[in-house]
Amino acid sequence: MEKLSRDVRFLKLYALGMTACFAVTMLSGFTSQNARQSFAEIDVERINIVESDGTLRMVISNQERQHPGIVNGKVIEREYPRPPGMIFFNQLGDEMGGLIFGANGETGHFGSLTWDKVRNDQTIGFRHMEGDDGAYSTGLEMWQRSNIPLDATMARYDSAMALSDPAAREAAVETLRDAGELGTRRLFFGKGRDDAMLLDMRDIQGRTRLRISVTPDGRAALEFLDDAGEVVYRLPEA
Repeated sequence: MEKLSRDVRFLKLYALGMTACFAVTMLSGFTSQNARQSFAEIDVERINIVESDGTLRMVISNQERQHPGIVNGKVIEREYPRPPGMIFFNQLGDEMGGLIFGANGETGHFGSLTWDKVRNDQTIGFRHMEGDDGAYSTGLEMWQRSNIPLDATMARYDSAMALSDPAAREAAVETLRDAGELGTRRLFFGKGRDDAMLLDMRDIQGRTRLRISVTPDGRAALEFLDDAGEVVYRLPEA
């Protein structure tokens, strides 16, 4: 009977000790998760920056784990991997731009920093694009975007491209383009692959209307163009 009493007392003390150890472990884990930590160096494939409520605001990732993007609350389905870099998200949870970079050919590369229209694609960006031959273009670009959400435009574009008749397919795509849904580049200011410095300004249809250029050998020109792309006024005169 005395032995049974000792065994019961031992089990009670053991249970109390295990409970205390569990409580200390849980408290330590909770404290470590909420305390600021410092690392001299870390290796990581992806980091999700979130608000205190879990809302995603930025992703820093390699190519393999890069976020596909979200537009109008829908994850974009992609048939190809996105480049590594940072993807930004707005208060709606949609992508609103990013800083990406990657390969362009075998030895060339590119880098891009862009910002998006709400529920649509990029409207302004800085880009560098270099080919295997060492020729490169770099500069500031601006685009015209529609108020129609990008996911709706992508669905209509996919439907147009699925048409078997080439003429009908081209006409359907042209309808989207005329409606401004496909977006147009309105401005480029930078250096072209031909080493000329260029300011190219276009109308909402994407047609160049004003062009200022300086060639590598120093020849400068100011040109105004019509709907057909013909120069109607030039300084200095040709």
